[in-house]
Amino acid sequence: MDVMPPSANGTTMLHPRKMMMHMTFFWGKNAEILFSGWPGTSSGMYAVALMFVFVLSLLVEWLSHGNLIKDGSNRVAVGLVQTLIHAIRVGLAYMVMLAVMSFNGGVFVMAVAGHALGFFLFGSRALKKAAPTPSNGKTSDVPPMSC
Repeated sequence: MDVMPPSANGTTMLHPRKMMMHMTFFWGKNAEILFSGWPGTSSGMYAVALMFVFVLSLLVEWLSHGNLIKDGSNRVAVGLVQTLIHAIRVGLAYMVMLAVMSFNGGVFVMAVAGHALGFFLFGSRALKKAAPTPSNGKTSDVPPMSC
């Protein structure tokens, strides 16, 4: 595929489809987020795409701070469930990352807002009862995501 050099407005034209790809953040509803042709040029579909990114990032935080597995369960079963939760969390986090790579300002704001609200609801002490730390020191089912 031939790629032309970036233009003055920070976009690159890709041949042969003549699709425009932004190389800098931009504001606007005409973007491609995650899937080819989605959300298109419709304002309603753009709003759906923004809510989708918001919910994805909220789910990443829920899975990161959730405590769904009961203590005393079979170790192998717990390990398999933890692995499944981890795989889903990483997959969702990569989808959020790919959405942000659309360089759309609205997508970026919604991803950060979803992570922030998710942390407030599931990770912070703001809405938690003053419960003692579990005897095993576990605060969530999966370890924190770190680079």
